Amino acid sequence: MVLVIAAPGQGAQTPGFLAPWLELPEIAERIGTWSDLAGCDLARYGTAGSAEEIRDTAVAQPLLVASAVAAAGVLFGWRPPGRGIAAGHSVGELAAGAIAGICSPEEAIALVGTRGRAMAQAAAARATSMTAVLGGDEAAVLAAIEACGLTPANMNGAGQIVAAGTAEQLAAFAASPPPGARLRPLRVAGAFHTAHMAPAVGALRAAAASITLRDPAITVLSNRDGAAVTSGADWLERIVTQVSAPVRWDLCLRAMREAGASAFLELPPGGTLAGIARRALPGVQVLAIKDPSDLAPARVLVAEHARLQPVSPQ
Repeated sequence: MVLVIAAPGQGAQTPGFLAPWLELPEIAERIGTWSDLAGCDLARYGTAGSAEEIRDTAVAQPLLVASAVAAAGVLFGWRPPGRGIAAGHSVGELAAGAIAGICSPEEAIALVGTRGRAMAQAAAARATSMTAVLGGDEAAVLAAIEACGLTPANMNGAGQIVAAGTAEQLAAFAASPPPGARLRPLRVAGAFHTAHMAPAVGALRAAAASITLRDPAITVLSNRDGAAVTSGADWLERIVTQVSAPVRWDLCLRAMREAGASAFLELPPGGTLAGIARRALPGVQVLAIKDPSDLAPARVLVAEHARLQPVSPQ
């Protein structure tokens, strides 16, 4: 029995998704503190921010990491779970590292604040974005992406590849999509995980130098190649360089299968990764945590598949 704890990436956020979580006093208090570290008002954006406001990379990334880490904190008592696999999609990797004890939640929030601002600045240099490609023959999809000068920025598995590049390249791609594929523009503000994000690497590396690293308390999978990180230093180097390199979530899914994953728990705002997992991990029990009412079934899942007794509500 192996439990996977997954943190979603940018595009999973929706207006008001943080509101029910702030009804929990321990989360409300931490969100207030974390807002200062992130450099943006997480409570306001997470409850009253419009879809356009929370699409801003400098806002979306801290919101996503804060919500995932906060929910995991309530579930596991603000300590590493002790057993299982942690994985994050794109910016979710910072949440996974904090959950595994590689860095503190506060260090993760401060780092994601820098990451979001640096990537937003890089994205502002030129109009870029991302489009999900659903279905179609993988080889044909990749060939069409390359033909338009785009990058396969996310290889998500389960028949989903995300193309990224300039607005002009994406328009040309939409005008002549790969046979049998459906295109879905994403709620993101840039071509993340491509060469367009290279200017953000230096700022992230400078901010990362202040983190006190620890080796992971549980297995943490890397978006680079699906491998388990071997040390805190290994994790941090991958985090820094990943902003301009493709996300290989398909390889993370393969590693989960090979490790014998029996349950997949997606942290808030849950839904996106859970949907992929249901298609890519047949036979695995999947649960997406969307609001605090999902904590009760999550506790059952943790007890059954990780043989842990998560913290019960007070």
